[in-house]
Amino acid sequence: MTSTISHIATRTTSTATPSCTTAVPGKYGYVDPTACNANYAFSPSFTAAIAFSVLFAIVTAVQVTQAFLFKKGFCWVMIMGCSWELGSFVTRALGSHNQQSGALALINQLLLLLAPLWINAYVYMTAGRLIWTFHPERKIWKIKAMSIGKYFVWLDIFSFIVQGIGGTMLQPSASANQQKLGKNVYMTGVGVQEIFIVLFTILIVRFQIEMMRLEKSAMIPRTRKWLLLTGALYAALALITMRIIFRLIEFSRGMTESNPLPYHEVYPLALDASPMLLAITILSVIHPGMVLKGPESELPSRKEKKQMKKENKETKKAMKAAGKSGKLGYGTEYSPLGGYSSQNLTNDVELEVPHENRFLRDGYSSPNHSRDHSRDNSGDNLGYYSGPPV
Repeated sequence: MTSTISHIATRTTSTATPSCTTAVPGKYGYVDPTACNANYAFSPSFTAAIAFSVLFAIVTAVQVTQAFLFKKGFCWVMIMGCSWELGSFVTRALGSHNQQSGALALINQLLLLLAPLWINAYVYMTAGRLIWTFHPERKIWKIKAMSIGKYFVWLDIFSFIVQGIGGTMLQPSASANQQKLGKNVYMTGVGVQEIFIVLFTILIVRFQIEMMRLEKSAMIPRTRKWLLLTGALYAALALITMRIIFRLIEFSRGMTESNPLPYHEVYPLALDASPMLLAITILSVIHPGMVLKGPESELPSRKEKKQMKKENKETKKAMKAAGKSGKLGYGTEYSPLGGYSSQNLTNDVELEVPHENRFLRDGYSSPNHSRDHSRDNSGDNLGYYSGPPV
């Protein structure tokens, strides 16, 4: 990681920065970070770049294999994150022997700064499917499981754009003013990302509390699969937060020589690349596909949502007509089936878990959804009617 500082030419270039000098490139094109033609704040290690390239190549291959093995289409998001981390270190390996290439330096920096956002989005999408699969109501604080991932992914995209704009301004060869602006823009994006993570973590904590309460009251069967995946999501979010804190400290202290963080490669390797590698590894060992199994774990497609909304509209019309008449054929009064309320029926059609199965999983039933069979004297289930049998 140590670098050999090359000879800096004594002539001063005609740039906006009076102290900026053009250096004579040393081995592999290295120049001092204060030189006008510097593309790196340190001399990148070829050995370290190759090592991390191999490690990220392994986890990328594992994620691709698991995506096909468990047939989880949304895993492409994690594969993108792994690929960007891999691309970052491949370009760093190439750039370490060609340090005067501004293109390699820029690609390396952008991929490294933005790759964690893909992993962050993957955590959001996994959590939405986790709630959809295991929570009886498929919602937290009236926020539907289908919407949780969607909302937070869009927030993540916003943070992605802000960080991308800031990251393009943080080249060592950029002017001091441009670097300062880029630093502020990037820190804003990173700070916003962390705010979203905190809000999201609160939702996951609430999900855990509700699930443990439901298990304790025997309203759902006890299983630790959901808790195992929830723990993996907590770990991934903690590692992403560690990386965010590092970047905030690094840039808040300025890009000066008094701040050692930007000028020593060991810091971004230990506090950025390594936490992301560990987060990916955790979500490979405890892959969502190991927990989210069966057709019930898949969110409805756009076509299915459209069809269900259509059915919901027709059901509301039928309920409205029945409510006006107050009767159902031949003088038999209408009564909600099996304890259903109109709101519950509406929720069912709006992509909620059917009430028939909400608490009737593996023999667990809710007293609110039990049917009255005491009046079934003729072999028919008359508990569905409040009027006389037809």
